[in-house]
Amino acid sequence: MALTTLDPKTALIVVDLQKGIVTYPVVHSIKQVIDRNRALIEAFRARGLPVALVNVTGGAPGRTERPQRDMSALPADFADLVPELGLQPSDILVTKQSWGAFAGTDLDQRLKALGVTQVVICGIATATGVEATARQAYENGFNVTLAIDAMSDTRPEAHDYSIRNVFPRLGETGCTDDILSHLERCC
Repeated sequence: MALTTLDPKTALIVVDLQKGIVTYPVVHSIKQVIDRNRALIEAFRARGLPVALVNVTGGAPGRTERPQRDMSALPADFADLVPELGLQPSDILVTKQSWGAFAGTDLDQRLKALGVTQVVICGIATATGVEATARQAYENGFNVTLAIDAMSDTRPEAHDYSIRNVFPRLGETGCTDDILSHLERCC
């Protein structure tokens, strides 16, 4: 469903735009993805709306058929947020150990304590961190909006599948300009 509205208390969640991940080869220009995330961040901050910046420093402990990445072997700055996000003291910084930003973190409680009823989600990767965060937000009772031009994935088929088949079941989708336009009207 296309974006219809934003609640007066909407938060922005930016997933995994960190130094060690933005170097991966993604489907869309990483510069454009970062620029669109930055535009959303600036608009949310200007309206006094919560901004949650998420990074990942580990992985869930369960067995999988694919080898898990040894996080201890990664560069020291792997989890550092890209400087373009301009981390501010007012931002909510979430460090996760799994795909979704809500699992094993206090993000749900922090957003609900602020009266947040809706979240806009963007970042990398569409079919993992972004999708898992959107699923968890939906399951936790938030209205979900996905900024589909402010995200990307290393696999085009995964990116497209999430946008076409998964996201419409979790909330509404819109481009950065649509979201910015709705922010001007509501907040």
